[in-house]
Amino acid sequence: MNETYSLEMRQIVKTFGPVVANDRVDFRCRPGEVHALLGENGAGKSTIMCMLSGVYRPTSGEIYIRGKQAKIRSPKDAAKLGVGMVFQNFRLVQTLTATENIVLGEKSSFWRGPGWLRRKEEEIEAIAKRFGLLFPVDRPIWQLSVGEQQRVEIVKTLYRGAEFIILDEPTSVLTPGEAEQLFETLAQMKAEGKTVILTTHKMKEVMAAADRISVMRKGRMIHTIAKADTNEKELAKLMVGKESAAVRRESRPRAKGPVLLEVRNLDVYGDHGRLALNDLSLTIRAGEIVGVAGVAGNGQKELAEVLNGLLPWKKGKIVFNGREFKTASVRGAIEAGISHVPENRMKSGLAGSLGVVDNLLFKSYRSGERSKYGFLRSASNREWSQSLVEQFDVRTPGLDTPVRQLSGGNQQKLLFAREIHRNPHLMVAVHPTQGLDVGATEAVHRLLENLRDEGRSVLLISEDLDEVMQLSDRILVLYNGSIVGERGREEADRETIGMYMAGIRDEKEEAV
Repeated sequence: MNETYSLEMRQIVKTFGPVVANDRVDFRCRPGEVHALLGENGAGKSTIMCMLSGVYRPTSGEIYIRGKQAKIRSPKDAAKLGVGMVFQNFRLVQTLTATENIVLGEKSSFWRGPGWLRRKEEEIEAIAKRFGLLFPVDRPIWQLSVGEQQRVEIVKTLYRGAEFIILDEPTSVLTPGEAEQLFETLAQMKAEGKTVILTTHKMKEVMAAADRISVMRKGRMIHTIAKADTNEKELAKLMVGKESAAVRRESRPRAKGPVLLEVRNLDVYGDHGRLALNDLSLTIRAGEIVGVAGVAGNGQKELAEVLNGLLPWKKGKIVFNGREFKTASVRGAIEAGISHVPENRMKSGLAGSLGVVDNLLFKSYRSGERSKYGFLRSASNREWSQSLVEQFDVRTPGLDTPVRQLSGGNQQKLLFAREIHRNPHLMVAVHPTQGLDVGATEAVHRLLENLRDEGRSVLLISEDLDEVMQLSDRILVLYNGSIVGERGREEADRETIGMYMAGIRDEKEEAV
């Protein structure tokens, strides 16, 4: 064990069934440093930190803290060793005050006595002031802004004595001003000898805050380097890899079809109440796959939802197949010919407790083929469902089997069967192969390519850069809710796309 390191993770392996999330990862931190852990979504950085904080247990490997081997089996074990983690999705009780959330669970709270809560509020206010993290300590969490809630989470780790503080994608929900304030807080933590680990995909915050940077890719640790010895372009190259793009299927030259979808100057606000799509414009032509690359949280979810009528827009216009959409309407999008394969198939795509027939009927039960006088045509619907199951090779014990009992690949094929059967003009597919094995992934790719070859259009939103580059005729890159780059199929390369994803613009394009 090198004495200069206050924390060391050696040869850490974490598997989830057949999936290897972390593959023999080595990670080391020094006292009094801000260490950035950089990588694309799915690189394994959050998983490795979840093992350090006790949320997961390593499949194999060793963790050393202050020179001694540590057995971290739970968040409680991690807290005793001085490890605290602030998750991207905050873990706060909305109806309790900020102070009550911070002291929740500590032994001293069993016997409070007169004036106990006020003394705690003063103690917490002092910590918050010292680190530049002020917030109303006596207000319930639901009354606080997202930025203030994050401050509560950070102060909670400091109040509990954390010396190793993990911040998971901390600026993803912050305004630029709040992000600047956070960087000042990190500097104060560093000055007090604390070790801060910052998991992120954003180059600018890495270069603004970090002393050293470790880059992960596809579950492996690629490189660790001092900030002074690198730059944004080199880090972007390390993050997405130097290897050539996935082998693209041979493509036949196609005549460009007419414009099917035109989005102009669209502003959309997300669930968090902040601008998610900012003056966004794009077009999609008939008979093409347009891929959208970008790190999660840059507006992909909102783009898919606004096109499918799930989310209203504040400004701009959407024209589809020659007709302008006036308001957000799910039924309007369905009737216009837009199909949707959502990111989470079991949360918003399928009803797990229902059988195959019911799930296939969700978007067509009103049609004359599927119902009459308000009653479903049960016999013909079963025959129709069976034909789709066979056509799309959905492996199921029976038509009445709850779809939650099917494998992920068969659930996805069932979802595609329902959406494609409607003969859509546009398919919006969000992470369509997430969690699928190689065979199921290949089947989904064929379905998307067949749609394009039939003259239909596909908007492919995926965090898998290989998938986007393999399938897309054009690639758009989303960053902070705007299209920051576009590349055609033949001119796209990983390095350029990776830089766009990190918010680094091409110098020539910036000059135009």
